[in-house]
Amino acid sequence: MSMNNQGRPTRSEDVRIQDIGTKGANATFTGNRALILEEKLIFESGSIDRTGVDLPDIPDAKSRLGGLERSETIGLPGLSESETVRHYTRLSRFNYGIDLGFFPLGSCTMKHNPRLNEKMARLPGFADIHPLQPQESVQGAYQVIDELATWLKTLTGMPAIAMSPKAGAHGELCGILAIRSALEARGDAREVILVPESAHGTNPATAAFAGYKVEDIPATKEGRVDLDALVARLGPDVAGVMITNPNTCGLFERDMKKISDAVHDAGGFVYCDGANFNAIVGKVRPGDLGIDAMHINLHKTFSTPHGGGGPGSGPVVFSAALEPFAPLPFVEKQGDTYKLVEEENAEEHHAQSFGRMVAFHGQMGMFTRALTYMLSHGGDGLKQVSEDAVLNANYILRSLEDVLDAPFAPSGYCMHEALFSDKGFAEGFTTLDIAKGLIDEGFHPMTMYFPLVVHGAMLIEPTETESKEAIDEFVGALRHIVAAAKSGDAKLKAAPHHAPRRRLDETLAARKPVLVYKETQDAV
Repeated sequence: MSMNNQGRPTRSEDVRIQDIGTKGANATFTGNRALILEEKLIFESGSIDRTGVDLPDIPDAKSRLGGLERSETIGLPGLSESETVRHYTRLSRFNYGIDLGFFPLGSCTMKHNPRLNEKMARLPGFADIHPLQPQESVQGAYQVIDELATWLKTLTGMPAIAMSPKAGAHGELCGILAIRSALEARGDAREVILVPESAHGTNPATAAFAGYKVEDIPATKEGRVDLDALVARLGPDVAGVMITNPNTCGLFERDMKKISDAVHDAGGFVYCDGANFNAIVGKVRPGDLGIDAMHINLHKTFSTPHGGGGPGSGPVVFSAALEPFAPLPFVEKQGDTYKLVEEENAEEHHAQSFGRMVAFHGQMGMFTRALTYMLSHGGDGLKQVSEDAVLNANYILRSLEDVLDAPFAPSGYCMHEALFSDKGFAEGFTTLDIAKGLIDEGFHPMTMYFPLVVHGAMLIEPTETESKEAIDEFVGALRHIVAAAKSGDAKLKAAPHHAPRRRLDETLAARKPVLVYKETQDAV
């Protein structure tokens, strides 16, 4: 980027952004293409002396910043109200979301969000609730939390649950802290958490954050945990294992019960990453597999919006062995009244709790949406959800395995997601090129380069809400793009060609980031 004469940054070829409509034979004077409107940077559109609101003059006051106060204007651009509305509306049209089309992100279930869920979450008694209200005024909310907890315990076959964790990784930390507390209560200072190669990337990060040493357990050629290697590593220093099931290769861990039994015999605990619960809900109860703690991503399995950093929720279910150590607070029905059990009244349950995960109880809007989803589907409907998700993923796997390398296709049926590699592309062509080509075809790219056990990984999760027609269109587009990558079509290396922005020079962006602008035109 460069600086214009007002000290504001403008676009240039330095960031390698090429705008549609301004290049080539089809260029227009405005840069617009019919209803696809070009939008300038806000620094180019606005000016320092313009504003959409009138603010009173700031009265003189003694600064309390000790000389750190700003002595010059910030130089932020101002827009009128209409310009502001147009700016953000135009930018929003560059967005892609589940309401526009297929969102094939593997390990991050992005399904249709029923509008009934949203309607319930917006009811005044839920949308306007405050965590400091008197307990007698939030009995309805407590009932929702309690009923949702009952559903989750029933679906997982686990006796206890913590509703307060706010997302998956937060739930992982909750489970590991409970494991640590249980070990400390028996005077057992174990230091190691085992994490299979096929686990989610947050698993080792969580274990390390909790103070444990992390050791990898290899996968077999078929993409599952190497049971022999895991058993051989177990010992008095192993606090437990963090395992993702179904794993990130899209496969169910058939030896899960054997793994749990071996870990328990060695004195450790089993944590299961439940991010992929969408593939087994209503079909498998994790508690029957010997799992001690597992988080459940409500925003994935039970259809609540989580794109673009939206709200999450990660309740954690516990085995009887870990129940006393689960976090506070939790809701409990006492007679005809729901009570919030906290530190001062936790003697009966969770007497050895490790403490609190959050200031209050959890994500009320997410609880309401998830319970609505469960009640509208019923137990048989939730079972069909997982069956349809697995059916769709296997349809994609078998529809593409003749043109894309599918390293674990011989391992049998996949679960909710299909995994492919970049093997067979022409020299110089990568998974990134496939993803950029999908943008031209009107699809959000799949998960790329994850899991790390597969080179150039492409992880595709169709979810149960996609029709056969939608999947066929995606498969057709992907086959077309893969053919270009295998033939060495140079046009694919420059994709996307039809998106609002062309491909960035990512190497330049990484090596020469422009972070702050000064009036002297220096980039710091």
